[in-house]
Amino acid sequence: MVDVQANVKRHLFDGANAITLKAGPYSAMVLPAQGGNLVSFEDDIRQLSFLRKPESLAAIAEKPLLYGFPVLFPPNRYEDGVFTVNGHAYHFPVTETKTHNHIHGFLTDIPWDVSETGETEDAAYVELTQRVDEQHAAHRYFPHEFTIALRYTLTKEGLQQDVRVENCGTTAMPLMLGFHTALRVPFAKDSQVDDYRIKATIGDHFELSPRMLPTGRLQPLTPEEERLQTSGVQPFYAALDHHYKALPQDGRNYATLTDTRLGVRLVYEVDTQYRYWMVFNNFGRGEYICPEPQTNMVNAPNVNLSSDETRIVILEPNAVWTAVSRLYVEET
Repeated sequence: MVDVQANVKRHLFDGANAITLKAGPYSAMVLPAQGGNLVSFEDDIRQLSFLRKPESLAAIAEKPLLYGFPVLFPPNRYEDGVFTVNGHAYHFPVTETKTHNHIHGFLTDIPWDVSETGETEDAAYVELTQRVDEQHAAHRYFPHEFTIALRYTLTKEGLQQDVRVENCGTTAMPLMLGFHTALRVPFAKDSQVDDYRIKATIGDHFELSPRMLPTGRLQPLTPEEERLQTSGVQPFYAALDHHYKALPQDGRNYATLTDTRLGVRLVYEVDTQYRYWMVFNNFGRGEYICPEPQTNMVNAPNVNLSSDETRIVILEPNAVWTAVSRLYVEET
């Protein structure tokens, strides 16, 4: 294997500013103005492309949630866009008309600032920052001042994502965060969908209403879901848009996507503070699957369950929340 000295390159992608990190056999590309989205993670030596990468700016503009690492703040759906936390009522716009819900928050498709880039002998990194204050467009329905920073570091061992959220205001704020991570299937050009197996550290399966909101009831795992939890299952065995409690295995919270033909496994290891998963597989049609880690249950403030079940993080003034996740490759 040929290792490339770590470096950072600024360039254009279809006319938009882009930053590419290189280290070891890997490269990763970020589009700061398109939601601060890290849209590719690739093994350049073996020609493996692990994330769903847009072919053009038009593609990601049309479907910003279906490429790379979209940031969800807050994640998933909220009934009528309305909820109350700590006695404060929030009114988000309804952005999914067919269910009359707000979905996926306000950080997905807006520009992020590039606060830092750099390289060492072994690593290349970029940090992207979003500051929400009174001038921010989202402040009118999320009236808090805070900063969220995403730092991506690439080495020959893989990609690391460090998230840092700081409450810069004078009142406590709910922290509800997730990622709509889109894994490409197949990630090897000569492999087929049936060569792949997906596994995730899922636990309880939450029943969803026709509006895709938790009812408070659980559903038993199907035999295929039991394989999703253990040995792995073909990613498109059925249409999936399912919500689960995370159930770490040996202290690790993760999803894996294995190419059985090549004997290569992509590991998406997420912080155990992401206590829930959504699993979405493009309605079973192939091309990509999204194991989506999130800190709280879907529609958490409105679900008639205890806070121990819904897990809304409350960030006090001047408090900082951090989480670390990784993407790396191993041989099977």
